[in-house]
Amino acid sequence: MQGNERIRVGVSACLLGEKVRYDGGHKLDRFIRDTLGRYFHFVPVCPEVECGLPVPRESMHLAGSLENPRLVTTETKVDLTEKMLTWARKKVRELEQEELCGFIFKTGSPSSGLRQIQVFCDDGVVRKQGVGLFARTFIEHFPRVPVEDDGRLHDEGIRENFIERVFTFWRWRNCLKAGKKRGNLVKFHTAHKLLILSHSPTHYRAMGKLVAEAKKLRPTELFDRYEKLLMDALSRKATPAKNANVLHHIMGHFKKELSSWEKEELLDLVERYRRGEVPLIVPITLVKHYVKKYGKEYLENQVYLNPHPIELKLRNHA
Repeated sequence: MQGNERIRVGVSACLLGEKVRYDGGHKLDRFIRDTLGRYFHFVPVCPEVECGLPVPRESMHLAGSLENPRLVTTETKVDLTEKMLTWARKKVRELEQEELCGFIFKTGSPSSGLRQIQVFCDDGVVRKQGVGLFARTFIEHFPRVPVEDDGRLHDEGIRENFIERVFTFWRWRNCLKAGKKRGNLVKFHTAHKLLILSHSPTHYRAMGKLVAEAKKLRPTELFDRYEKLLMDALSRKATPAKNANVLHHIMGHFKKELSSWEKEELLDLVERYRRGEVPLIVPITLVKHYVKKYGKEYLENQVYLNPHPIELKLRNHA
């Protein structure tokens, strides 16, 4: 990222401290606002207020069925489903202009919750398997945009994966803006090879084959298929075993440069990381030292070594 450039990311407005909740309060998340806000330009959305409901207002919940839930007020049982869905369908079309690279939803919200939302089903059973009406509309309209909820971002692994996907989608968007030319795709894929491998060796092979056969496809189809594979690959968790595999792959580039002692030291750090004794940043830091020392241009250009700002400390957990 250069200068004051920030990535555009949607967010539930209450998470930024806006007093739009049903009780007139907010749910400020300082990590989202203050830490991620240094890199993300947030586009706040409050479905209830934007669809015309007041603050404060009666609380709501989902009812009916998991497949077609209704949004109803808790006490008066007013059905707000069509009001919310009509607004949501219009809103996602408006959000197309924002070029969002991600969205952070509010946990537990009947409009914005991504998962495990309570649905008071017609058979009298409360099932915690619903999706908020606006959240469902958003992910159906933008199936490849990275999404997460604020509660799950407290998990270090989930947080890292989400932010990594956002930064990758942003780089992909920049690739598309440069033009759907095969050369641009090859350049992007070459830089992201090891990152993709760390998430899914299966996708890594499929994407390599796709790029190798690029001339057989029309640019529009080629880029669409690549984007689908890319975001699907990154939705897979980068486990210690997968990362260790990538680090061993990287070591192969230093066969002639490293002494036996240096190889042994790096192998030991990789194994200690794989066992959960040290964080990923430890072997990565040593690798980056060797990359710079021996001028390994291919590795220096690998996004895997710098997928997001180091200040976020996303690779510092064991």
